[in-house]
Amino acid sequence: MLEPGAHRAVDLIDDTAVAEALRTVEIAWLRALAATGAMPAADAGRAAEALSRARLDVGDLGRQAEDAGNPVVPLVAALREAVADERLAVRVHRGLTSQDTLDTALVLLTRDVFDRVGADLGTTADHLAALAERHRDAVMAGRTLTQHAVPVTFGLTAAQWLAGVLDARDAVLDRRDRLPVQCGGAAGTLSLVADLAPDPVATARAFAAELTLRWPGLPWHTRRRPVTDAGDALVGVCDALGVLATDVTVLGRPEIAEVREGPAGGRGGSSTMPHKRNPVLSVLVRGAALQAPQLGAQLHLAAAQAVDQRPDGAWHAEWPALRRLLELTITAASQAAELTAGLEVDTTAMRARADHAADGLLAERGTTGDPADYLGAAGRFVDTVLDRHHS
Repeated sequence: MLEPGAHRAVDLIDDTAVAEALRTVEIAWLRALAATGAMPAADAGRAAEALSRARLDVGDLGRQAEDAGNPVVPLVAALREAVADERLAVRVHRGLTSQDTLDTALVLLTRDVFDRVGADLGTTADHLAALAERHRDAVMAGRTLTQHAVPVTFGLTAAQWLAGVLDARDAVLDRRDRLPVQCGGAAGTLSLVADLAPDPVATARAFAAELTLRWPGLPWHTRRRPVTDAGDALVGVCDALGVLATDVTVLGRPEIAEVREGPAGGRGGSSTMPHKRNPVLSVLVRGAALQAPQLGAQLHLAAAQAVDQRPDGAWHAEWPALRRLLELTITAASQAAELTAGLEVDTTAMRARADHAADGLLAERGTTGDPADYLGAAGRFVDTVLDRHHS
């Protein structure tokens, strides 16, 4: 109730999604053991099948997580119990440590989020490109430090929003393709795997391949750059969408009334003032942008305290910050796609304001005249961004 729009993210980052990602990791590990001769393929197949059918009570796992400090310990117990053959049950999770399973599961969740966010950013980019093209010559007053500056066009304004969205999407896609598996065993040496397989690194590589993740060359239990890089990409998305949303809220003020959100049944009403149509999507996206940087900072703070071979609390401090950041970004990206689809642009109001303020807008050149005559390279800049989008 206090996170409006969070339902847009629930299927990707709720406790059920976490439990399923953990299960996926454990099944992939069994298959990696089989692929590298550490376990007979038939045994791995039987155990994996049992794990896929195991019933996971996420509420119970959550309660038991307190006893172990993480949810992997009770999850492994539940998975082993689901394997009727005790000889096979003991092979479940063998060679991994809790951090391997949970880090890799969170990487899988992050990848799914990146896919969803990337798709929504693509939709938003399409909407903004259409606005930039349609309004490439629509003159409006430029504003710097909140005051009128020189003439611009709404097409250029939309193109700047578009460039920010494209930058954010590029970062998301780049991080997505570089997400690594976590595989190190108790202290990052793969010591137990060495007892099971002739080449423990080959098993780690096979594990990564099963999950279509990257093997980074060695474990990253205390080198948290994969997490902070992912967080930085998520914050960057919220930054770009925050600029767009804030501009919409400003331009939508009644005294400006140049841009506003499109109507939607039941949205934007007030509990006491029936005449209001609040820019709810913009407000919520802006709210996400104001929260995201501190969550990213929390990930960096935890990364700086990831001591010894396994962290003592810093690792644990990442989980809620990362999940909330994932939730915020999914929600904001989805809301931004909807916002830009219905954006209403009043070019008549824009032109009237530019004409009324022409003396000030043209003061930089010491001339008077039509604001449209002083736009310089604005159209070429719009074309540059549109070419990038279409490529």
